[in-house]
Amino acid sequence: MIGIISDSHDNMNALRKAVEFFNERGVKAVLHAGDIISPFTARAFKELKPKLYFVFGNNDGDKLTLTKRLEEIGAVSCGDFGDLTIDGLHIALLHGTNEALVKALAKSGEFDVIVRGHTHDPDVKIIEGVTVINPGESSGVLSGKSTVAVLEIANLNVEITQLELD
Repeated sequence: MIGIISDSHDNMNALRKAVEFFNERGVKAVLHAGDIISPFTARAFKELKPKLYFVFGNNDGDKLTLTKRLEEIGAVSCGDFGDLTIDGLHIALLHGTNEALVKALAKSGEFDVIVRGHTHDPDVKIIEGVTVINPGESSGVLSGKSTVAVLEIANLNVEITQLELD
């Protein structure tokens, strides 16, 4: 299983809950689809057991320090775009500010799964046979709901979960 998170927007409480959730589920890796925002949020990921891969979103400011702090705890920066293979699954990881680009990636036939964020709306759809996953926002800043997703590698089943924040 792969954990998926996006749009955490400095909400440390939500990040701690997401880390706890992913650790409890025993996911193999966690993909963050951007808008982490501030370097200090790396502290919330310290307890994350699986490897964290992340891309930048349109609101990420100090990308240099954000990358440094996250790499210090073992995370992998993919810059603006991640081209990942996990257990044979070819995954595109991006923030998704450009809808045409998201659709073009799906239609390219290069990827099994596209992981994106940006809209803050949890969504799973199939485009040209490719699973496109948006876990929604872990921060809950727009919708009031903190959501994350888990992807089963073997069958591409996606489960979106709403986290209970204190």
